[in-house]
Amino acid sequence: MVLRLRLYSALYPSWGPICLFPRSFASCSGNPASCCTMPQLGLLHGRAWAVLFGQLRRPPGAVCIRAVHSHSQGTRDLSPEQMVVREKILDMVVSCFKRHGAKGLDTPAFELKEMLTEKYGEDSGLVYDLKDQGGELLSLRYDLTVPFARYLAMNKVKKMKRYHVGKVWRRESPTIAQGRYREFCQCDFDIAGQFDPMIPDAECLKIMCEILSGLQLGDFLIKVNDRRILDGIFAVCGVPESKFHAICSSVDKLDKMSWKDVRHEMVAKKGLAAEVADRIWDYVQCHGGVSLVQQMFQDPRLSQNKQALEGLGDLKLLFEYLTLFGIAEKISFDLSLARGLDYYTGVIYEAVLLQTPAHAEEEPRNVGSVAAGGRYDGLVGMFDPKGHNVPCVGLSIGVERIFSIVEQRMKTFGEKIRTTETQVFVATPQKNFLQERLKLIAELWDAGIKAELMYKNNPKLLTQLHYCENTGIPLVVIIGEQELKEGVIKLRSVANREEVAITRENLVAEIQKRLSES
Repeated sequence: MVLRLRLYSALYPSWGPICLFPRSFASCSGNPASCCTMPQLGLLHGRAWAVLFGQLRRPPGAVCIRAVHSHSQGTRDLSPEQMVVREKILDMVVSCFKRHGAKGLDTPAFELKEMLTEKYGEDSGLVYDLKDQGGELLSLRYDLTVPFARYLAMNKVKKMKRYHVGKVWRRESPTIAQGRYREFCQCDFDIAGQFDPMIPDAECLKIMCEILSGLQLGDFLIKVNDRRILDGIFAVCGVPESKFHAICSSVDKLDKMSWKDVRHEMVAKKGLAAEVADRIWDYVQCHGGVSLVQQMFQDPRLSQNKQALEGLGDLKLLFEYLTLFGIAEKISFDLSLARGLDYYTGVIYEAVLLQTPAHAEEEPRNVGSVAAGGRYDGLVGMFDPKGHNVPCVGLSIGVERIFSIVEQRMKTFGEKIRTTETQVFVATPQKNFLQERLKLIAELWDAGIKAELMYKNNPKLLTQLHYCENTGIPLVVIIGEQELKEGVIKLRSVANREEVAITRENLVAEIQKRLSES
């Protein structure tokens, strides 16, 4: 009731402030000068009470003003205009996956909790657990990679190239402006199987380049590294092996935090010696191309570590394939790239968009990650009863981040979006012509033509034509008494408003001809 009072006060400000109960309702007889007051609640003019109590006396099913509820934090609704943009992005991404021979796959939105436990390192706390109702303990999927590995192990699949588009959930602080949500869509591409080194990895990077170039998001860079190189760096710098994952998680924050803050986390919170942290910094600040790979081969400390040498050897081969694919200039060997997820075992990569600098001497600035991935050769074995592994490598496209960028760009340039794909509108200038319109639209639907009509028996012709102009429908077919007598249908072009009479039997062919030419 209080909510209704507040709403009435907002809707009818000329009535003055509203109190909850009048001191003397009888004294407020509708005279604007008279009112009912309570010192602590304010006043309510008499004529407002008549409407207010009329609302309060309504039966439960009656229409009244109700509170508008919001969606939960970190989620959102998508309008028809937004859905058009999103579907175009997804269509482009999926068509690229299919072009590379991927098969579609889907997995449940929730998994057994034990399947997701200890797969995500420090991010494990971000997994949504479902309420225990006395049955299986379940969690919402955090990504699409772990369910894929579970699928491979469960079905004993040894070789597969798959794509998967689906929602995932994470209990992190949402940053809506940057396209970060608690519920969001991922588009994954993965290659599972035992193959010669770096060929599948190079194809994943090629796919990233094709998608980002096709979406025309602007300049981008793909950073690559190898978890074996990172582990080698930690080893030669003096990090205890038990702290590798923890320190890797800290390095992963360098794209969001300064080295000073990351160093403080390593030393003060994770117990790393200050001099060890400083030695790590000597490495992780390095980035470059294939020449940096060669430089690391010659590093006096790193060249003594077997793991690091294996990773550097694979990166050298990877750059050879990337050169053949014509995308080597888009790739940067970045020793600060860590990818905090525990299941990565080899090459890792992340695509970032670059902002053109204001001055020529400045370097392009990273404005956000839009895709990432890497090799996870040990994940499938975690789900196999006998520990049999299937080597895997894959990538994930950040649809929400890309959607935010595309949507903002369309707003900036004022691009108009069609929310329907209707090609033809069936109209009439006559009253009581619904049956003829229904017959005609059925013919169009049966011919595969996207058509619609107005759900009224006697719509005004001008209203129908305005609807076509506002929604971008290109063609209108008009049927009336005169057309019915002559055995023709008027075909109208919405753009130039030209009309031509077409015989009923030739109508479908003429419409299809015009649509193919447009």
